[in-house]
Amino acid sequence: MNRRDALKNLTMGLGYAVATPTIMNLLVSCKADVNEWAPLFLSQDEQFIVTQIVDVILPGSETPGGLDVNIPQFLDLMYHDIEIESNQKAFKEGAKLFTTSFNDIFKKEAVEGSKKEYNTIVSRYFDLSDEESEAVFKNQRKNQKNLSPTELKSYHLYKFLISIRYYCIFGYCTSEKIGEDILAYDPVPGAYNGCISLEEATNNRAWSL
Repeated sequence: MNRRDALKNLTMGLGYAVATPTIMNLLVSCKADVNEWAPLFLSQDEQFIVTQIVDVILPGSETPGGLDVNIPQFLDLMYHDIEIESNQKAFKEGAKLFTTSFNDIFKKEAVEGSKKEYNTIVSRYFDLSDEESEAVFKNQRKNQKNLSPTELKSYHLYKFLISIRYYCIFGYCTSEKIGEDILAYDPVPGAYNGCISLEEATNNRAWSL
């Protein structure tokens, strides 16, 4: 049984409850330099687009950003090795729609876009009102066969964007660098002490997975 057959059930729900050893191995296999890997699932244009969006969602600052732990390669590996075929197809269709939207807004190809332009277009799709967000996620839960052409375009576009955002957060929080250097990390926990504050126990940091 290959890894896809063994793990494809992980993508049947809305997310991953546990970081399995295989997924952790995928994280470890991602190279440190964002420019030193060749995509397996993504096209070259999609690699550029995903990289720009990741840099908008998790930019580097005084702490590492999404590119510092190579989230684009992690997403590429997850879609190549684990994601089910229907999600792969939806991602590709969403990437095409995003490319078209970028061209319509900026009158240039998405692979020629600047960081400022990517900030603008990502904000356009993610900075929504509560009602708009509810409508987007309601649409995501519908059967594609029951969607109108307009709803189907929205479904695929947001499937693409939400997937990138999800893997940004999931890959970032479960990466070795963030887990050990940014989050509270205790590889060999000691005695349980339930009577101290989070700030005292972890210096006000969330626990590493």
